[in-house]
Amino acid sequence: MTANLVGIAIIDVLLFTFLVITAIAIARLRNLFAVAMLAGVFSLLSAGLFVTLDAMDVAFTEAAVGAGISTVLMLGTLALTGKEEKKPAHSAFLPLFVCLVAGAALIYGTLDMPPFGAADNPVQTHVAPDYLSRTPVEIGIPNVVSAVLASYRGFDTLGEAVVVFTAAVGVLLMLGTSGRGHPSKTGGHKTGARRTEEGKE
Repeated sequence: MTANLVGIAIIDVLLFTFLVITAIAIARLRNLFAVAMLAGVFSLLSAGLFVTLDAMDVAFTEAAVGAGISTVLMLGTLALTGKEEKKPAHSAFLPLFVCLVAGAALIYGTLDMPPFGAADNPVQTHVAPDYLSRTPVEIGIPNVVSAVLASYRGFDTLGEAVVVFTAAVGVLLMLGTSGRGHPSKTGGHKTGARRTEEGKE
């Protein structure tokens, strides 16, 4: 194993460690503001992990939607609700059991996957050569990643853009409606009192 691969492996282990620590902190905290911020940190760590896997498009979407818009959406929701989570009335054993079973099933499903980065993987022997050979002829641009995102996976990219746009519109609508009907302490009440005084005069 070369020094470059060792460095990538160390970064992956550190990112996974921070992800586990952040997930445990999110599960144990009752302060929803801290949970929202840690959820953004979790998404940012996930984006960093996608970068190490050379999935830059997924990392960009995760950073924009998960760490960006979703965090703003949750903080805006907290401005309209309480910041402390109520104590659950049920036991935490059942949710923990469901998470463990789902995690075990996911891990079991990855056992048959080919090793990451191997030269004989199906993606290296079928998909990637096909894109590399067809892109110059069918698309005509040198960047294969851009060709895949904008042409071969155009509908998928359009769906991601729609998700980001919908989330942004939702945040703007929520922030716009939260300020209505709530006069500010410095402006709304003083203006009303001033109008009352002017009416008496």
